[in-house]
Amino acid sequence: MLPSELTRFVADICERLNISYRIVGSVAASLQGEPRSTNDIDMVLQLDSARVVPFCAAFPPPVFYCSLDAAREAVNARFQFNIIQTTTGLKVDIIIASDSDFDRSQLSRGSRMLIDDRHEVFVASPEDVIIKKLEYFKLGGSEKHLRDIVGILKVQAEAIDQRYIAEWIDTLSLQAEWRLVTDRLQGTG
Repeated sequence: MLPSELTRFVADICERLNISYRIVGSVAASLQGEPRSTNDIDMVLQLDSARVVPFCAAFPPPVFYCSLDAAREAVNARFQFNIIQTTTGLKVDIIIASDSDFDRSQLSRGSRMLIDDRHEVFVASPEDVIIKKLEYFKLGGSEKHLRDIVGILKVQAEAIDQRYIAEWIDTLSLQAEWRLVTDRLQGTG
């Protein structure tokens, strides 16, 4: 199974079960910016306790590893759990949406994008991908997040809603991280 096939498979299950979702992380950054390889797929889901059992049942062993207990704990704690496609080792990080203003905004935005030649999935907006990658960089310092952000900004250019980004940078105190990105775009960082 290819990463795009697994992404589509999980997205199809979400749509069938009426679970709001957005593809985020490096897959979203690659679709919206400069492509790079990844073995992890990140998805934000609005998964509730009523749908956790049918969701997990859609990933049966031995083809998948999906712990119902881990999924239930993640839903209750508003955290995350993993689904692993056992033959390829591909991993889907299922991030349970919180009740934060940002998560609500992220799930209300975004659009359908082609994941391959024929299939569309819901992808977080480029602005929301940028904001989350700034947060992840602030937490862990991984350069890949800054590279992904710069790639999105180069490809999307004038289509980016700068005001939306500025509002969230102020709200989430990401000014220093944003300066690193703008320095790189200007060739000074």
